[in-house]
Amino acid sequence: MPNKTKTTGHHPWTKPKKFDTNLVVIGAGSGGLVASYIAAAVKAKVTLIEQHKMGGDCLNTGCVPSKALIRSTRLLAQLSRSAEFGIKNIKAEFNFVDIMERVQRIVNTVAPHDSIERYNQLGVDILIGKARIISPWEVEVTSFTGTRKITTLAIIIAAGARPFVPPIPGLENIDYLTSDNIWNLRQQPKRMVVLGGGPIGCELAQCFARLGVQIILVEMAARLLIREDSEVSDCVTARFRKEGIDVRLEYTAKRFIIENGEKILIAEHLGKEVPITFDEVLVAIGRVANTQGYGLEEIGVELSPRKTVQVDAFQATNYPNIFACGDVAGPYQFTHTAAHQAWYASVNALFGIFKRFRTDYSVIPWATFTDPEVARVGLNEQEAKTLGLAYEVSHYDLADLDRAIADSEAHGFVKVLTVPGKDKILGVTIVGEHAGDLIAEYVLAMKYKIGLNKVLGTIHIYPTLAEANKYVAGVWKRNHQPELLLRWIARFHSWRRG
Repeated sequence: MPNKTKTTGHHPWTKPKKFDTNLVVIGAGSGGLVASYIAAAVKAKVTLIEQHKMGGDCLNTGCVPSKALIRSTRLLAQLSRSAEFGIKNIKAEFNFVDIMERVQRIVNTVAPHDSIERYNQLGVDILIGKARIISPWEVEVTSFTGTRKITTLAIIIAAGARPFVPPIPGLENIDYLTSDNIWNLRQQPKRMVVLGGGPIGCELAQCFARLGVQIILVEMAARLLIREDSEVSDCVTARFRKEGIDVRLEYTAKRFIIENGEKILIAEHLGKEVPITFDEVLVAIGRVANTQGYGLEEIGVELSPRKTVQVDAFQATNYPNIFACGDVAGPYQFTHTAAHQAWYASVNALFGIFKRFRTDYSVIPWATFTDPEVARVGLNEQEAKTLGLAYEVSHYDLADLDRAIADSEAHGFVKVLTVPGKDKILGVTIVGEHAGDLIAEYVLAMKYKIGLNKVLGTIHIYPTLAEANKYVAGVWKRNHQPELLLRWIARFHSWRRG
């Protein structure tokens, strides 16, 4: 057995003379599926190993079910606002079970996109079982049919992450919920505590509030969505409170107790202990990479200070033929970044002997699908200040946008950070209706170095929400008018009038 000290090469293992496959991928979530697809597309022999469900968290417990639930509850919220649309009253009747069953139907409908059958047809050899890396070129797979060993030229670790469950005293005595098991709920709770004011906690808190659940959202920080600018947090918090969500900021969960059959969270706020009674608690305070149980420690694959698999600029670990992508590698935990990293991991694993490609993190977008939606690409103000970067801000209020007014969604804003004196975009934040869709124009602009002048010069259909992207460019233009030239032009027009 090798020691567990830093390993940068393949000593003391002996490289096989022949290999069963070019690439073994561990984990069939977004990263693993994309890596396998790419390998098969370039005619490599690839084996994909998954111990649970194809599609990973995104399909089964993350993006797909949460967006299905958001769609149902958003409709309920819109119906409750019928008077704003000139409709005196619309009564919505729903059953909690029906809505949760719809969520599962949506998952089942999407599932064939990530199925064994589809990937087999694409040329991927799929094994359902538990993988264990036993050397840099060998992976052991244990399934219901027994154990087999696969020799491979390269390995990609795409094992994903799981909800982080904090060591809060008494939590182990509560049947707590996470983003993994909340989808099994079929009985509507009366009161739910949501621990965590990040994207997952905020999205699910609003959904269940719209289903009539009394939500107490507990966040230890001074505001929600702490990675975003404070005005973003303010917009979301205001909407939550308007919808009846009890937002408790600067509350720290200290312990859970059960008294007289009731579940109680004891939280600390401003130095005092506050009891919060509930029926269900959702723990949504982050995710932790899956790095144990499949051989990483035994062969000495290094972890980062964040407890993710340590990778270099090419997605390689300290073993040159073992790569990692997605949540298990970080630094981002998004489905689209997992897929992005998977391209680099698979191409470098298969063709790195000729040329390696550095993972491009220059333009990373994301969205939080609350109502209002929050979308961002590049830097925001708090990040720019932390980095000590000079910047200018162009701000456009969606309350002035014709389409937003027509849709009774005249709230939110578009905020663009640019290099001082130039139209080069450093980052964009959008808060409002369809923000996750609207941000795409600026993702493209930043990727291909298109400045605000060209965005302003592009025709946008009237009346659409997308016009906001043009109008914020117009704000920048007005702030950078050539004043001296305009004064000369004014004199020219005056001279012509005589």
